[in-house]
Amino acid sequence: MEFNLKQSTEILSKTPAILSTWLSDLPPDWTHKNEGEDTWSAFDIVGHLIHGERTDWIARTRLIIEKGEDKPFEPFDRFAQFNSSKGKSLKDLLQEFEKLRSENLRILSTLPVAKNLNKKGRHPALGTVTLKQLLATWVVHDLNHLHQMSRVMAFQYRYEVGVWREYLGVIK
Repeated sequence: MEFNLKQSTEILSKTPAILSTWLSDLPPDWTHKNEGEDTWSAFDIVGHLIHGERTDWIARTRLIIEKGEDKPFEPFDRFAQFNSSKGKSLKDLLQEFEKLRSENLRILSTLPVAKNLNKKGRHPALGTVTLKQLLATWVVHDLNHLHQMSRVMAFQYRYEVGVWREYLGVIK
């Protein structure tokens, strides 16, 4: 499937509602537990998505459009949520994510994206990337973390499912 900006923004616009519907009013046993050491809970994942909205997708989109490869992207702190989410509730995070995503999609709609899809930028670790690749990654990043969240949550019942475990790939 080829990249399609309209379809991509449709997917990106749905993530906040999916997360809100899925996670709102669940007890912490579902939202704050992870799969063990060095893994993330649903709460952590939402915090990570917020950090991306603040520092990654739109900032890098603008940088590609305005500077191309002349200025590399700022490195992304994949663990910033552990500090920035302290003292916040999941409800706070879900509201913040919805607000940031809405604003970022509004900004994206004002940028000359379509004519710059093949314009290149420079990732500090990966090298040359195109705007199209960055935007496609934004979509897949959401989907990746939705998948991760379903796995982390399913993990909480890994023993409760008994003999069906062998048929449940999400907890293997």
